[in-house]
Amino acid sequence: MNRRDSLTRLGALAALLATPHAWASPGSKPPATRPAVQVWKDPNCGCCQDWVDHLTQHGFAVQVIDEGNAEMRKRLGMPQKYGSCHTARVQGYVIEGHVPASDIHRLLRERPRALGLAVPGMPLGSPGMDGPAYGGRNQRYDVLLVARDGSTQVFSTHN
Repeated sequence: MNRRDSLTRLGALAALLATPHAWASPGSKPPATRPAVQVWKDPNCGCCQDWVDHLTQHGFAVQVIDEGNAEMRKRLGMPQKYGSCHTARVQGYVIEGHVPASDIHRLLRERPRALGLAVPGMPLGSPGMDGPAYGGRNQRYDVLLVARDGSTQVFSTHN
């Protein structure tokens, strides 16, 4: 095979590969990508693991780092006053505490200019704080959109 034939075949291969799913069967869909989330938590925290399970059940690919979260919260710039028992990072945003997966999905769709989302404390009824041990009790709570300067606005309210 000469150089010209090689270049022609490479060009044809490149065109085939550039066509999305040209090799897939008719009617097949590309595999959905699951947003990757890194979570820093205490290895012994049950409610943190329940929140991780909640994210996994709602379409996130979760990597857990069982080293605690205080240092990472500080490193990522989330103000301590919005702190909770776990800190996460997803697509450049910081997620602090028991934020529902639906709010994280909304954040990733809307892409506001912000540091991330926070649910300060550990409100009963929030994901991870809603298991049988809590007896079905619920508290009204806000998910805060945290700006890079530390200011907040309510992103959503849950009952």
